[in-house]
Amino acid sequence: MSVRFPLRCPARFRSISCALTVSAALRLAAWLALLAMSVLRPDAAQAATRDSQLDEQVFMMPVTVHGKHYELETTVFRPPGAGPFPLLLMNHGKALGDPHAQPRDRFLAIARQFVERGYAVVVPMRHGYARSSGTYRELDCDMDGNGQLQADDVVGALRYLRAQRWVDPERIVVAGQSYGGLAALAFGTRGVPGVRGLINFAGGLRLYGSDCPWRASLIAAFRDYGAHTTVPSLWFYGENDRHFPPTLVQRMYRAYVAAGGPARLIAYGPYRDDAHGMGASWGGVSIWWPATARFLRAIGMPTRKSVTLPALPRLPDTHFAPLRDAAALPYMDGKGRAAYREFLRQPLPRAFALSASGAWSWAEDGDDPKAKVLADCRKVSVTPCRLYAVNDRVVWRAAPPQLAAGAAPGAS
Repeated sequence: MSVRFPLRCPARFRSISCALTVSAALRLAAWLALLAMSVLRPDAAQAATRDSQLDEQVFMMPVTVHGKHYELETTVFRPPGAGPFPLLLMNHGKALGDPHAQPRDRFLAIARQFVERGYAVVVPMRHGYARSSGTYRELDCDMDGNGQLQADDVVGALRYLRAQRWVDPERIVVAGQSYGGLAALAFGTRGVPGVRGLINFAGGLRLYGSDCPWRASLIAAFRDYGAHTTVPSLWFYGENDRHFPPTLVQRMYRAYVAAGGPARLIAYGPYRDDAHGMGASWGGVSIWWPATARFLRAIGMPTRKSVTLPALPRLPDTHFAPLRDAAALPYMDGKGRAAYREFLRQPLPRAFALSASGAWSWAEDGDDPKAKVLADCRKVSVTPCRLYAVNDRVVWRAAPPQLAAGAAPGAS
């Protein structure tokens, strides 16, 4: 018999599943004190996931929106030097559930491409999301108003950023993914100085469980945005986007352009099992960067690499076992081994983590699958979690003999 503790799958990871076997209950009492000490405070968890190669920093950005003051949890990536740097402001989407429970977005694949070309990249979590202050608001089926509500925070963020010495206030690009893409296009109607272009990665908002005509409202919103902007935009939508199918995308695009909005649509083919998250994917860079480079050159923004970043780190193969030998995984029951076989069928990047208490987690794609699976595994495990496999390598090291005898292991 076993007891399962499923984890919700965030939008940018294709699949995550964790389990805790009931055999772990025999050791639960002995591990409670260790578990309590191992829980990371929010600030410590943030520090543990920062990318030193991109000089990743996190701060609470003060913004004012319609006379109200907020602090937005904001991620910043900067090249070496004091600047001023051209700026990419990247806007996040919305996951299902409580927006305050949504983790900080990082968009590492996008950030790396722009930092290499001398840009500062800023990713603010809008008010009501993650650790940002305020309460999330939504205007039901009013897609035009929803986009403009989100754009209010973008205006506030740029008001702050344009005053910083490290930002070039005349060379700015605003981009967004999903709900952030809708926010970026709504923001394009605001006429903020220095903004030369907009990039829309699968932008929109889909309402689930609602009988309102959200599709028609979305088309009307795009028509209104196109009628009130002169800022050129570049759009990316894939054939197998689960939220916005090609027929709807074509109607949104035609409405925007017919109203006068300057835009170019890149309607690419299928991407993995859902093209909606392509922009945040490491594998998606080959799709969006060539067209983006042409777009940036056309609006007078830099595209030549000016910063040399180290190669992405790779954990060494420990040769603990052959990659495809699911029977070699320690501590796993039959369902855990079946999950590992499913993990092996996923494209790169990917990671699989497990613990001595039988918990496991796997993920593919997203900003950092390694950090994600460790964090998710720790949520359900009464013992520390460790990486077993990353991409095409087994990185697990055999546990010390005392662990098998029941002694407490060190921190993973």
